[in-house]
Amino acid sequence: MKIIIGCDHGGYDLKLEIISRLEKEGHSVVDVGCPDRNPVDYPDVAADLCHRLLDEKEDFGILICGTGIGISIAANKIDGIRAAHLSDAYSASMAKAHNNANVITLGARTLGVELAWTIVKAYMDSSFLGGVHQTRVEKIAALEKEDK
Repeated sequence: MKIIIGCDHGGYDLKLEIISRLEKEGHSVVDVGCPDRNPVDYPDVAADLCHRLLDEKEDFGILICGTGIGISIAANKIDGIRAAHLSDAYSASMAKAHNNANVITLGARTLGVELAWTIVKAYMDSSFLGGVHQTRVEKIAALEKEDK
């Protein structure tokens, strides 16, 4: 898989760990920052990752900030993004299976490394089920256009 990942300063250490584990499993990872622990604004990272994801067709994106909440809110402002803020493996699986989430967000200060990795793996091991769920995803996309 080709995965795009980004974080703010609060998510930097977890990002490095997730990248290392993904690469060990043979996945291609595109790191869009931040490059260190110096403060950055998470909306900028979210926008960069989401636009690249939509333009370059990576398989999915991972965004990490302190709680995962702010970066999720920012990502979901981008038309075509379905970002799921995740804190457990079941929700990660359902985010893909039912919602076809194309970005997952994690909280570096709220999750341990092992739980974060379990969440990433659960998402990656799931597949979108389509069917009635496709209809619902299309309705979400229609809502995005309705507001414009």
